[in-house]
Amino acid sequence: MKNPQHRFRWMLAGLIILSIELQGIALAESPMVLSSPSIAPGAIIASDFACTGADRSPELAWRDAPKSTVTFALIVEDPDAPGGTFVHWVAYNIPASRTSLPAGVPQSAEVPGGGANGMNSFGHIGYNGPCPPPGKTHHYRFHLFALDSALSIGDGASAAAIESAIKGHVAAEAELTGTFNR
Repeated sequence: MKNPQHRFRWMLAGLIILSIELQGIALAESPMVLSSPSIAPGAIIASDFACTGADRSPELAWRDAPKSTVTFALIVEDPDAPGGTFVHWVAYNIPASRTSLPAGVPQSAEVPGGGANGMNSFGHIGYNGPCPPPGKTHHYRFHLFALDSALSIGDGASAAAIESAIKGHVAAEAELTGTFNR
């Protein structure tokens, strides 16, 4: 390109394209985040949320779920349990309009404000907190899934049923891990 005007036009066109691409990156959705005022990431879970205390569920909050979210599902598990992964809480069909769960969600089939509690490895509906055998520290993963549909599964579903039903429907995931030992 010997003509300076053509060179300028190509440079200008390149800058416009780069600007558009950068705006697209800036508009991309942020990753979904799960947090709790009761559990700092990697920190010890207070006994109020374990079998050594009130054994109530901690408050959870999330943000930046994709716009395509229809419902949320939550699975809380201990991968360090002696017999393999132990499920402490399953909740599903939590409406997309929710951005939190309060502390002390009742151990009933329904989650107040929408959603359902499933069956945990204790054989109970709802949340049962950390209760490892004395000894080593266990990790408790709170895993939240943003789903593009509601789950068509029965009442009291297990973690395995949830994991099967969400295949192909996960729009985003977030995780919070706390620890506990006795």
